[in-house]
Amino acid sequence: MSQSIERRRFLGACTAAVACAGLAACVRRTDRQQAVATQPAEPEERPVAPKQLFSISLAQWSLHRTLFAKEMDNLDFARRTREEFGLVAVEYVNTFFFDRVRDADYLAEMKRRADEAGVRSLLIMCDRLGEVGHPDTSKRTEAVRNHVPWMDAAAFLGCHSIRVNAASQGTYEEQQRLAADGLRKLTELGAQRGLNVIVENHGGLSSNGEWLSGVIRLVDHPNCGTLPDFGNFNLTKDEQYDRYKGVAELMPFAKAVSAKSHDFDEQGNETGTDYRRMLRIVVDAGYDGYVGVEYEGTRLPEPAGIVATRDLLIRVRDEMQAGR
Repeated sequence: MSQSIERRRFLGACTAAVACAGLAACVRRTDRQQAVATQPAEPEERPVAPKQLFSISLAQWSLHRTLFAKEMDNLDFARRTREEFGLVAVEYVNTFFFDRVRDADYLAEMKRRADEAGVRSLLIMCDRLGEVGHPDTSKRTEAVRNHVPWMDAAAFLGCHSIRVNAASQGTYEEQQRLAADGLRKLTELGAQRGLNVIVENHGGLSSNGEWLSGVIRLVDHPNCGTLPDFGNFNLTKDEQYDRYKGVAELMPFAKAVSAKSHDFDEQGNETGTDYRRMLRIVVDAGYDGYVGVEYEGTRLPEPAGIVATRDLLIRVRDEMQAGR
């Protein structure tokens, strides 16, 4: 057989194969089109469940009497938060593992237990570390340095922040300047670790919302913010700052919120704070992060107080969501 004849046969076979393949593809495409045509049309946009206005976490201080009495171990906090209260985020307090901050094995166990429980570690509240606004430069520097191990621990645990205090001494303006100086140094160290440094209204001038918001403006760093607490507005033993005004002043800088509670009436409302008014301030500020349950009362046992606070937050959140 000549090469030309063989070549013509080969080309003819290829042409036939391509034609068959094309026909099959058309049939398959037509079948798919017919199948799709017989199915109900999909809506252009599927309805999406609305995002919660805020999430709810548990501050460890809510169980401080239980922890101090050794009725619960710090290592069990995350698990019990999930199992007993149905919450999946926690805020630690350094007081309950103060001497373990450099213990890598202990911190690894904390992290392991939180991970196993499906609980997110949000922040560590840091106390007893000195005044970051102390007028003595060396003591101010020491206070900043004392926070560094806690920043390392928070970063290891997966927290987004450490909560600090802005204690200082001197006049109104002097304390603002000194606190801002210490906080700026602390915040720069925190930013290197991917952390925020947030300040709670926690007595003295820090419970003056105007003063503390002024401090944050002086710090002028995106990683420095506030943790507004609904109830910590005691300027002195006998003088109170308006809590609603204070929270409103602090919310523009908020990276966490603390729902302080002490007691409840028969309807389940907190007797010292109008949660509907307060949470409206929180939400209207554009905040949609975690609001931490921080029960500090004595009439109810701590677990019951936590549940009462959690349920009030859920109820008010649901009312606000329904009203949108």
